[in-house]
Amino acid sequence: MKKLTPIGLAVSLLFSGCATQNNEQALNAAYNSINAKQLSEHIKTIASNEFEGRAPSTRGEELTLAYLEKHFKSLGFIGGNNGSFYQDVPLVSIEASPDMTLNIAGKAYQYKKDMVMGTSRMSKLESIENSELVFVGYGINAPEYNWNDYKNIDVKGKTVVILVNDPGFATQDDTLFTGNAMTYYGRWTYKYEEASRQGAAGAIIVHETAPASYPWSVVENSWSGPQFGFQKENNNMDRVAVEGWVTLDVANELFAKAGLDFAKEKEKAAKGAYSVGMGDLTASVTVKSEIKKSISRNFIATLPGSSTPNEHIIYSAHWDHLGKDSSKKGDNIYNGAHDNATGTAGMIEIAEAFSMLPTKPARSITFLAVTAEEQGLLGAKYYAANPIIAANKSVANINMDSLNLLGRVTDISVVGAGKSEMDEYLARAAKSQNRTLSGDPRPAAGGYYRSDHFAFAQMGIPAMYSGGGTQAIDEETARYRKRMGLILRGCYHQPCDQFRNGWDLSGAIQDLQLFYQVGLDIADSKDWPKWYEKSEFQRKK
Repeated sequence: MKKLTPIGLAVSLLFSGCATQNNEQALNAAYNSINAKQLSEHIKTIASNEFEGRAPSTRGEELTLAYLEKHFKSLGFIGGNNGSFYQDVPLVSIEASPDMTLNIAGKAYQYKKDMVMGTSRMSKLESIENSELVFVGYGINAPEYNWNDYKNIDVKGKTVVILVNDPGFATQDDTLFTGNAMTYYGRWTYKYEEASRQGAAGAIIVHETAPASYPWSVVENSWSGPQFGFQKENNNMDRVAVEGWVTLDVANELFAKAGLDFAKEKEKAAKGAYSVGMGDLTASVTVKSEIKKSISRNFIATLPGSSTPNEHIIYSAHWDHLGKDSSKKGDNIYNGAHDNATGTAGMIEIAEAFSMLPTKPARSITFLAVTAEEQGLLGAKYYAANPIIAANKSVANINMDSLNLLGRVTDISVVGAGKSEMDEYLARAAKSQNRTLSGDPRPAAGGYYRSDHFAFAQMGIPAMYSGGGTQAIDEETARYRKRMGLILRGCYHQPCDQFRNGWDLSGAIQDLQLFYQVGLDIADSKDWPKWYEKSEFQRKK
């Protein structure tokens, strides 16, 4: 080895120092390239009326995907599906006619006002006729919790009436299920799935705002109009014929007609597996549906890694929303600005930061924008069943759904906190912003089971879903949070979820920079984040 002279050594150290300084400057430039002005423009475009609410298999989908492809191509990303930016997702749209009534005990309950009914079957005509009503508590069959509401009753051919959420929320008992935090057993999707497995003819969920975590207007808007599902060879005939919701007022009335007190029956249902007949009450309803098959698409883009390109960090967000409601007067476009134009726009910002790095990360960075999240996480479920990147090559998932529009905070909320080592990576990144991790702000809402990361978790891939926080950085922000928080909650799944020039995007930028840093840290390491032992998810062998 050639020895350096003192002058040569000094020059070498000088160049080394310059290289280090230049690298730090480049890293800082990439981090700070995530900015509110660009994010705002992306959100404004994606949530514009021109994009028509971004329903799957519509003109809105075509515009959204073209917008994503344009930007990711310009940033040097390649199509993540063997060169293609798309993964076809075969869907079927089932749109129930609003011309229906639910008839029980001589009374006709009205569509949207009192109930919302539909079917998951690919059938133009489904009905229940004088179907015996049975209350099955929370409608849960969970051996691991020693709980089976169907244990002592045969519901074949009957219509089950079910409570939303799970018993832990009702009792706030940490030893019951997971206490205040909703499990998957509390989700409406599970309720219908289990009722179908039990052979029921119909399934009706009783809506209550607190345990559902949203008002009746969300049911009215989200489960009317076209409802998407997968195209299946059996035409979904293994599902109950009719499924839907009734308001709390209707439930109180029905239980009274059955000689029961709804509140007391609800208390019994929370104490242990429970079911009871509802006297001679029967339900009848006919659902006429328009069936349309279509192909929607997931979007996937990859920045290949510099040394281990076959290992991927996957960022996810759903690009879809509810589209248009042609039966609605006035503003009938569900723009979905917060949910989830923000997350979709955030993907572009993070991708740009990665594209600016002087040296590409060791591992590949992949962005997956999925379809039909609003219809039951369908795009993510399809990807999980047909993964483009194998689970054992997917190192971690970082999901973005409805970014923080409430300003800067000193903490960062973690939905499903304590499930995996992803919390630790996030905590280290947050420290650089002088922020600390806080728990799940709304555990009763079951957020960890309600967005696209859930599909990755079921594959065994550690998935992080976080953002926002509860501690405003100053009094002015606290006042803004109180005012804007009410607007955002009131506009969830409503036409008023529109882009607003007055949004404070500084909190969203904080979070996006954290998500970028977490992904970069894992991508440039040899670490494989793990699930904690107590988590219900583990990597598949």
